[in-house]
Amino acid sequence: MSYDYSENILVQESAGHLLENELGWEVAFAYNTEKLGDNGTFGRKSYREILLARYFREALLRLNPWITPAQMDEAQRTLEYRLSTASLLQINEEKYFLIRDGIPVTVKKPGGRTETKYATVIDFRDPDNNHFLAIKELKIHGDLYRRRTDIVGFVNGIPLLFIELKKNTVDVQDAYTNNYTDYLDTIPHLFYYNAFLILSNGTEAKVGTLGSKYEFFHEWKRLSEQEQGSVALETMLRGICKKENFLDLLENFILFDHSGGHTAKILARNHQYLGVNEAIKAYEARKLNNGKLGVFWHTQGSGKSYSMVFLAQKIRRKFSGSPTIVILTDRDELNTQISDTFENCGILGKAKASQFIASSGDDLIDKLKGNPSFIFTLIQKFNKTDVEPIYPDHDIVIMSDEAHRSQYGIFADNMVRLLPTASRIGFTGTPLLSSDNITERTFGGYISVYDFKRAVEDGATVPLYYENRGEKILDVKDNPEITDRILDAIEQADLDVDQQDKLEAEFAKEIHLLTATPRLESIARDFVGHYSDLWTSGKAMFVCLNKVTCVRMYDLAQKYWAAEIEALKTSIKHATQQETQELERKLQWMQKRKWL
Repeated sequence: MSYDYSENILVQESAGHLLENELGWEVAFAYNTEKLGDNGTFGRKSYREILLARYFREALLRLNPWITPAQMDEAQRTLEYRLSTASLLQINEEKYFLIRDGIPVTVKKPGGRTETKYATVIDFRDPDNNHFLAIKELKIHGDLYRRRTDIVGFVNGIPLLFIELKKNTVDVQDAYTNNYTDYLDTIPHLFYYNAFLILSNGTEAKVGTLGSKYEFFHEWKRLSEQEQGSVALETMLRGICKKENFLDLLENFILFDHSGGHTAKILARNHQYLGVNEAIKAYEARKLNNGKLGVFWHTQGSGKSYSMVFLAQKIRRKFSGSPTIVILTDRDELNTQISDTFENCGILGKAKASQFIASSGDDLIDKLKGNPSFIFTLIQKFNKTDVEPIYPDHDIVIMSDEAHRSQYGIFADNMVRLLPTASRIGFTGTPLLSSDNITERTFGGYISVYDFKRAVEDGATVPLYYENRGEKILDVKDNPEITDRILDAIEQADLDVDQQDKLEAEFAKEIHLLTATPRLESIARDFVGHYSDLWTSGKAMFVCLNKVTCVRMYDLAQKYWAAEIEALKTSIKHATQQETQELERKLQWMQKRKWL
């Protein structure tokens, strides 16, 4: 089939027109037209090259007026260097931080001394000071194979965007299964620098990151939270490839999570990106709002912990000064979970989370009087009532997890008195009750809402169905068949009147029904399922009517707990990328639980 009648004329051309005419990218067509050489179309010397040195070196000179030709050579060598033993994801992670934070080059000083200076690769503050180029039908040669890509997007000569397109009659997954995975095998060097992978058939589009299964690719349906949403490619291009958004996502909304000894490259989902940027707007206006940044309500399962990481990362990168960010929880397990997330995502640098955790009320005050980048603490650590307020010369930002719980009581009052100038934002997965005036008084109104209904529609979380537990556990008691069998047994026992009255009185207590094995099995299954779903909410106490039943329930709960762990392992295999990181933490939590 000729080029003109392939999917490109319908999907690729419309994507190219949108990138060029609306989003301001330079768009070029390379198929059978590219000329190689220094003075060629893109300056490539061979089809194997994927870093466009011409545009890269122009950007180095433009963004670093002090740089010399030798230093530009050094910067290019550093960016292109890779260890032969490194995995593709390891290479990608290393290059991501060079692109984001700058490339170290050697500066010679008088007396033979040298020092290191970082050369800026991308101007994140002024998108128009960068060169955005989208090339259609670019030939790329690997060691053994040759391929031609649909669209590759370059910023300052660096291939950060990969777009694979299919006809609108072909399922989007085909672009992943038959094209993208093939490129990983045949031309893997194309993805050394990659930030975003977009797959589309025009009417539907998915975005993901290197190393992601197809199930981890997600939609980009909205340009603002108020929109109903569209899964079409044009919405995704407007949301991701608008120059300001592209650089914002690249700089502030990509994480490499090393939880559990595995690396996962995390790109913010659409609702996280929009929500965090609403929080950023509130932070910019914090003095006008008396430090009340608002309530960030994103339903459970929508990646709230990552949203907190994205917000903290952007505040520290984009605002002057050195703010202290206090992560506030009300449970030890929540405190450990969120601090581990920050550590595993590299937000704490090379430091361990333990050094940022307040060990006591006194330790918390000492930390607040300093200027650490982060503090992780329980609300209960604000237990001093006679301490002078702290007025630091830097910003303090309090991020309160499960804000609908942690802002109440004397500890919260102590916190407000101790830190009168701090900014406060409340994160919650639970909608506030109409009568909950304290939360709004503490944090302000909603700044971002991603409710359960929208999360289910977007596939960010699974549907939740309420079922009355009482109906599950009363089936033995109200079973007429069992009642008849008991009566028959009494009649056949040939008891005298006193014995029969005593037995009937005993059964009237219902203890035999309440402790029947089928009923206890039902309760144990229900308890394990319910408690494991609320795994970040603390401890649980199980009360039984006697010691024997306690022992039986202990054994049954242990039995179904083990079964739940096996079921969770199965669920992880089919979960989305962000869900996988969360479920693996849940698995570790379940495996460490102690039954007393």
